[in-house]
Amino acid sequence: MTRRGQLVLVAATVVAVALVPILFASLQLGYHDDVRAAADYDDDSSADALRVLERAVATESASIPSQYAWSANDSAVTAVRTGLEPRLDRLQTSQIEDGIHYNITYNGTAAQQWKDANCPSGPGRQFGDCAADRGVVAQDRVGRTHVLAVGFDVTTTTERGETTVTVVLETSGRSSR
Repeated sequence: MTRRGQLVLVAATVVAVALVPILFASLQLGYHDDVRAAADYDDDSSADALRVLERAVATESASIPSQYAWSANDSAVTAVRTGLEPRLDRLQTSQIEDGIHYNITYNGTAAQQWKDANCPSGPGRQFGDCAADRGVVAQDRVGRTHVLAVGFDVTTTTERGETTVTVVLETSGRSSR
């Protein structure tokens, strides 16, 4: 064996010995996969709540046009909110045993922004005025109040942390976040 070969062998041994403490340190620290990227991680809690809210908003707003004239749109908004209240209360505590709590509040700003973006104005519009009131967007359609959308802030608290989602749920079943 030549002197050069021995030098390469000694250098390789020194490098290998130097890597041993790094290996032990990484084993002691422990390695975790990215929990959210792991296949068995299922944190769809906010999405579950939004699906329940979508159904509740669609159901609650369906009977409003037959009951309220546009001149009583304030009463229509109150009726929608009153009708949603027991569902929101149930949803907020529905998964406490699983360590999930929802805090659901109306978001008037999101509803106003949705109204501004989705309710046309001017003489060429097909229906009447829109109004955003207490997180609910309603429109005058042939003198009757039609609920178009409801804005919410949904805060989901689990043992992993807290997530807040602002969403405007349209009565047609679509949502914008």
